[in-house]
Amino acid sequence: MTLEAQPFDFCMDVGHTALVIIDMQRDFIEPGGFGASLGNDVSLLSAIVPACQAVLAVWRVAGGLVVHTREAHRIDLSDCPPAKRNRGRPSLRIGDVGPMGRVLVAGEPGNQIIPELAPLVGEIVIDKPGKGAFYATPLHELLAQRHVTHLIFMGVTTEVCVQTTMREANDRGYDALLLTDCTESYFPQFKAATVEMVHAQGGIVGWTAPSAVLLAALQRQAA
Repeated sequence: MTLEAQPFDFCMDVGHTALVIIDMQRDFIEPGGFGASLGNDVSLLSAIVPACQAVLAVWRVAGGLVVHTREAHRIDLSDCPPAKRNRGRPSLRIGDVGPMGRVLVAGEPGNQIIPELAPLVGEIVIDKPGKGAFYATPLHELLAQRHVTHLIFMGVTTEVCVQTTMREANDRGYDALLLTDCTESYFPQFKAATVEMVHAQGGIVGWTAPSAVLLAALQRQAA
């Protein structure tokens, strides 16, 4: 399958590709969560949910592997260093009790993936203590076991966890595509800059394309 993308066509085989959905969690997407407590407009992030749903539905029909990630820390915060927890001046810090339970703690209501994109049985769910999905997780091993060589990315936020994971993936030899209408930032200018960074210099990090390109290709393959 060949997709028209930036900086040039992205070639992939569904059987060796995973759809990676980064941190579409209630604490980041919904009002009253951690993202909102930092003073952010969460409606910017929730706006991409329909596009993400459309891609996920078609990808599942195609039989593609799905990976969901959650930024999640242990109950005792032993995997959350002070350099992360104490950064900035938020009204709520990681581990504090917020409207959706303890912030970014595994098992809490706010730490769950939004219902619209909830994982199905058999899909991979990665709880990650860092910004990148490969750091201190079994993701690379799980992908290698399934002979995955290519990754398609959706999720939030573009410039933090999505970009970090794409850079980690590049260092591990994966070819990666970012769906530009299925990712977002609380700061639109940060998203725009990150998209440019990803496909700059001949795809130094990866490829970028709108989801319509992928959807059309999957529908053609299914016809």
